[in-house]
Amino acid sequence: MNGASTSNGAPMEVDNTEKRRQSYETSRAVGYVFSPEMLGHSKPEGHEEQPARITRIFEALQRSGCIEAMIRLKIRPALKEEVILVHSEDHWNKVMAFQYMTDQQIADSANFYEHLSLYVCQSTTLAARMSCGGVIEACLAVARGEVAKSFAIVRPPGHHAEPEEHSGFCFLNNVAVAARVVQQATDIKKIMILDWDIHHGNGTHRAFIDDPSVLYISLHRYDGGVFYPGGTLGGMSSCGEGAGLGYSVNIPWPQAGMTDADYIHAFQRIVMPIAMEFAPELVIISAGFDAADGDTLGECHVSPAGYSHMTHMLSSLAGGKLVVALEGGYNLDSISASADAVAHIILGGPPDVLGSMTATEAGSETVYLVAQEQSKYWKNVDPKACLPKEEIEDLAHTIPDLLKAHRQYYLYTEHDMMSIPILNPDLEQAFSSQIMCTSDVFEKETMVVLVHEFGNLRTELQNLATCDLNIEKSYLVDFSKQIMSWVRSMGYSLIDINLYPKASAPQTAPMHKRYHYKARDDLERNVLCYVWDNFIQLSGAKNVVLIGHGPGCKTLVDVMEMRAAGIKRLVKALVQVVGTSPSLTVPNADDPQLIEWYGEHSMAILSSAHPDLRPNIKRKFKRLGPYSAIDDPQSYRVIMTAFPEIKSFIREQLQALNPSMAGASNGT
Repeated sequence: MNGASTSNGAPMEVDNTEKRRQSYETSRAVGYVFSPEMLGHSKPEGHEEQPARITRIFEALQRSGCIEAMIRLKIRPALKEEVILVHSEDHWNKVMAFQYMTDQQIADSANFYEHLSLYVCQSTTLAARMSCGGVIEACLAVARGEVAKSFAIVRPPGHHAEPEEHSGFCFLNNVAVAARVVQQATDIKKIMILDWDIHHGNGTHRAFIDDPSVLYISLHRYDGGVFYPGGTLGGMSSCGEGAGLGYSVNIPWPQAGMTDADYIHAFQRIVMPIAMEFAPELVIISAGFDAADGDTLGECHVSPAGYSHMTHMLSSLAGGKLVVALEGGYNLDSISASADAVAHIILGGPPDVLGSMTATEAGSETVYLVAQEQSKYWKNVDPKACLPKEEIEDLAHTIPDLLKAHRQYYLYTEHDMMSIPILNPDLEQAFSSQIMCTSDVFEKETMVVLVHEFGNLRTELQNLATCDLNIEKSYLVDFSKQIMSWVRSMGYSLIDINLYPKASAPQTAPMHKRYHYKARDDLERNVLCYVWDNFIQLSGAKNVVLIGHGPGCKTLVDVMEMRAAGIKRLVKALVQVVGTSPSLTVPNADDPQLIEWYGEHSMAILSSAHPDLRPNIKRKFKRLGPYSAIDDPQSYRVIMTAFPEIKSFIREQLQALNPSMAGASNGT
């Protein structure tokens, strides 16, 4: 210790700063851009996107010695001919018009711009042009070899600005415009944009959606499409269009609370494998720091050390050509500390130490689902290496979960099916990875939905003394092959719903109630309603075929009553393969229209040994559609024997949609 100390007696800041300066002396030149002219864009009553965002970062980098170690690059307003490489001329005119607005015009238009998550003033035009021009100069300096790396300390941000519209605190898409300028003005053509802002960069995504020369990867909160900016563009299946298909990569977190471990896991399994395969000539980070711990908009927990490790990994690409361009981040302490950690890396310092980490369940599941999607386009992405850890742990605990994991693997490898994410915590805990769909679920006009209780060994074991599982396994695999192969051969989409809840579901229920039948019934009905509301109804399918098997039949009919209007509109055939299970239910007799619809569109398959076929209660079937009795007590044989009849019934129901066949009888 040299005795130097701060005013509060802490000596470490001086010592760490000196060590940083010594390490920077051996590094290549690094530049930065900053200008007070960007401070003019402000709102008198205050706003999250405030001038202090960049002044606090600049001051933090001064204190740490980073600014002294960098070269200040020139900064100037973006030119019209540069901006219109991404934006329309009309959009350019809108931004230019702000400087000529009167105070009254600004006040009168405040509600309009607030609807776009914006505020404007006369200084907005210059600030937006300086922000965009600053990123352009930071990128050109790196592309031309004038500096190895650069940091654009700019505002307002840009990644929400689309070619035709400004929104989300953004006016000009700084990074997108800079990328286009670099492609035109230098020999660099392949550019990777990594956007770790907590919000999806819809503007940047849209700008390069059909362009294979720009790889856009975004890690962001999605929350099922409701987190800003909303919509499906930020979903994991939104991978680009035309020639750019596969060059847009979304890693959409399903909830708040994501951590360093989640981001590092995503980098190791998705970001870096794709980046290495793409081999960019320049990397630009859309560096929003609103995923940082303490940011109330992002509500996540990425630390400065986490940002330093991500920057360190990206620095290994493109021969080290890296530009960091500020986007969002609204906690002034968090944004300053995070930006300082990133600056330390681009100046050649080592990343800060991270402790032992394990990705969250939501993070692991998201990375696994993204890997399944991106493996269609990138050879380096291995979905098997991304299997969530908890699934491997489940295999060691219960045989039903082992068999369910086998089925999930079978559906993925044989039929390219993927897990449907569930945002409800209780339902996710009970049914995670048990609801699968084909990748074309939002594309086909006809959808088959299979509802069953796969894995219930208590109802399927042949010999309780020896616990012989061979029949159970044979039934499961053979049953899958028949249904799945037929559905895919017909060109239909498929949703497979396993209603047998995990042994731990839900943890909020007392142990003695977890297997109470009413509690289970509620869980099963809720998850089926969830799938109906969020996937089946929204899929665009015009013809839905519902097939229930075993105990799943009761839940299917219960939900049919709960969603009667939608069921009658979309469902063209309903099949209950009951076997011997005491779960054949009939619609509520109080709804004659539902009874009539049910009689015209349903069929039931039972074992001849089913108790409901006794003579004294067969009248129960008078208000049902057709039914068949198979002379076999085994459920798996019932469905195998009846399968030709099931296919014939479904085919007749779908053919009846043809106007020339309207009113045709579907009796068996």
